[in-house]
Amino acid sequence: MTFFFSFILCFFLSDRVMTVAEYYESPMQALEPFIWTFGDATSILLCALLLILLFMDLPKLSPFMPYMLLRTKKNRWLLAQIIYIFLVTCFYMLFVFLVTSVLCMKKTYPGNIWSKTAALLAYSEMGKKLSVPSTVKVMESTSPMVCGVQIMLLLIGYALTLSLWMLLFQMKAGKKAGIAAGLAYSLFGFLLNPKVLAALLHKEDYQMFQIRRITGWISPLNHATYGMHDFGYDILPSIWQSYLLFFFLSLLLALLSALILKKYNFSSFTGESL
Repeated sequence: MTFFFSFILCFFLSDRVMTVAEYYESPMQALEPFIWTFGDATSILLCALLLILLFMDLPKLSPFMPYMLLRTKKNRWLLAQIIYIFLVTCFYMLFVFLVTSVLCMKKTYPGNIWSKTAALLAYSEMGKKLSVPSTVKVMESTSPMVCGVQIMLLLIGYALTLSLWMLLFQMKAGKKAGIAAGLAYSLFGFLLNPKVLAALLHKEDYQMFQIRRITGWISPLNHATYGMHDFGYDILPSIWQSYLLFFFLSLLLALLSALILKKYNFSSFTGESL
């Protein structure tokens, strides 16, 4: 169901990319549909929300778990859960990338050169309205393939922290608490969107710079948004700083899960006694 809904989500999100290509009557580089679609915080949030459906059954338990734990250690069991989360998250994001690219392949070409459409968006107001991360600074400093890989890693980092956050609360208070924690994590990112926060606080346009700077540092969703990074003219996190944040946040959540594991009651979930 998660992959089916993600296909539908990519179908609707990629529609604006096709609209831009048809408007300018110009082809796109093969990675640009993915870059333009998931360079926006709202698209990232919707994509990551589907992982709540995918991981709502964590941790993986069965009636045979007490007997399996006799042949291994609890820490190894937890490590297996984390590896499963990481691999499935990477596979899910790769699926999203492939679907987005295939849906727009009639208007794309394989060369690693920014398209004329990207250049037009960089110099127009349409790019800003669509939250397309296609700016003159980006096009001068990187290539479409490098930009696409960077956005993919940011997506994986955000999705991984969301999944480990859910696992932590599911082990601590049950599956309903895990789902609620995942939704709260997503709501936190949504409320710290600069546009949403400015509307809630009734801030003027000249105050947006300060709001972008504050939310850019404290919101995991903004760290996953390519356009919310420092490209030489904003006091915002760099791409590598966001990578480090997601790495250390994932490591912290894994360590906290390991601490909870010491008091984790497997029998309450499996119906067996250890």
